[in-house]
Amino acid sequence: MEMYEDFAQVYDRFMDETPYREWSCFVADRLRQAGIGDGLVLDLGCGTGSMTELLAQEGYDMIGVDLSDRMLDIAMEKRARSGQDILYLQQDMREFELYGTVRAVVCLCDSLNYLLREEELLQTFRLVNNYLDPGGLFLFDFNTVYKYEMVIGDSVIAENREDCSFIWENYYEPQGQLNEYDLTVFVQQEKGLFRKFTETHLQRGYTLETVRSLVERAGLCFVEALDGDTHGPVTKQSGRIFVTAREHGKKDGGKNG
Repeated sequence: MEMYEDFAQVYDRFMDETPYREWSCFVADRLRQAGIGDGLVLDLGCGTGSMTELLAQEGYDMIGVDLSDRMLDIAMEKRARSGQDILYLQQDMREFELYGTVRAVVCLCDSLNYLLREEELLQTFRLVNNYLDPGGLFLFDFNTVYKYEMVIGDSVIAENREDCSFIWENYYEPQGQLNEYDLTVFVQQEKGLFRKFTETHLQRGYTLETVRSLVERAGLCFVEALDGDTHGPVTKQSGRIFVTAREHGKKDGGKNG
């Protein structure tokens, strides 16, 4: 089953406690500290466009890329309401193409964990490096092996709301460091009836050592890693890690797109 198809219609409702505003401010601060106060920025794995919209409000010319047409439909509805000039492209992050280079690439909310093989992560990192301006920044996060193994793996999470409910069952497979989560969602329809649908998602946990190695193999310069929640030093208990990397290898003014 395609991921984020039926679930897309309720995604924002169940993610309403996600600190998108805090994340966007943090990202914008990081970009400005690097001298990137405007210009083209790519939101890779943009989903329903929540982060894309916020970064557009910060003054960046945004491009959003996502594989799910249903998620992009919602993103474009938000764009119609906000009036922001955002370009959305339906593409696989492992094969994305742009018309030219961008000043920065952002990839948040564990989008990269959907890449289940190191080769896929490496290919994505190489594309990012290719489409960054000379010295451009790549800001991304990922869920760690620790988070899947010790925090959410083999657990059940449920939430009941007035018009929708979900059951999220996690199954962790340590050999492949894979977390399967089966979503069962009930959404209220007309006449008070509820529709049930299910989706299965797979994510892989990564260690910082593996991610750093792949970043550097892709030709990027690894700059910094922070705990994704505290923005302090990474620890063995860090469930999500935020990484800053920089384009490396292009001469000023070069365009590899």
